[in-house]
Amino acid sequence: MSTVQKTFKIGGDLEVNRLGYGAMRLTGKGIWGEPVDAEEAKRVLKRAVALGVNFFDTADSYGPDVSERLIGEALSPYAKGVVVATKAGLTRQGPDQWLPVGRPEYLTQQVEMSLRRLKTDTIDLWQLHRIDAKVPVEESLGEIAKLQKAGKIRHIGLSEVKPKEIEQARKVVEIVSVQNMYNVGDRQHEDVLEYCEKEGLAFIPWFPVAAGKLAQPGGKLDELAKKHGATVSQISLAWLLHRSPVMLPIPGTSSVAHLEENLKAAEISLSDDELKEIETAAK
Repeated sequence: MSTVQKTFKIGGDLEVNRLGYGAMRLTGKGIWGEPVDAEEAKRVLKRAVALGVNFFDTADSYGPDVSERLIGEALSPYAKGVVVATKAGLTRQGPDQWLPVGRPEYLTQQVEMSLRRLKTDTIDLWQLHRIDAKVPVEESLGEIAKLQKAGKIRHIGLSEVKPKEIEQARKVVEIVSVQNMYNVGDRQHEDVLEYCEKEGLAFIPWFPVAAGKLAQPGGKLDELAKKHGATVSQISLAWLLHRSPVMLPIPGTSSVAHLEENLKAAEISLSDDELKEIETAAK
């Protein structure tokens, strides 16, 4: 049976439970506007803390502004040990529309707005949501480095990057985390995960639950879910926790019941043989 490390220290000093919470779904349809039930959204956040979640991931573009604001309203003043990560660098033109803007003055403005909405003096982990092809990453992060020096940001991360881009960014600032799309059925960023393992960086997989063929009834995940008295989603998350000690999955939900179900994934132990079966089925 594989032993699974329960916590990870982001940047070497922010120790979090590895199964976190992604706050993208706390908004309206298309990650746009207010949620259907704002009070339920706040209940989800408070319940997450009560259940031991101490790593929350959001972004200024979720809503936009809505997800950060709800976190500030529900969780500030923050309980000891709670780490909130946010991102900037994607702008919103409407539901499901996202355009990168990495101009230094824009990112500076967004950091100040995030601090206000999150009701905090320091952002624990600030991530560049996307590298803007029109702006050299050195320019984007040069300004962020100044904000870090001023104490407004503790640690800096990146999102949707390859090892070459991480190396480029590390010449300007210390990078402690990478957030890329990754799940048992989509492993295009295996090279990035390996880089993060080698360098001791947190790897935060977004869209962590497997979809498509792998998740269908009668498939390998379904079979293992029945064996463990679990759901396919729980097995997907358990696989991520087993896959690498630097992995910090952040499943999101707007319902307390679904949150509680997701968090039970941390209690599932998969054997080496089961892990191999999942790997084989995913090929």
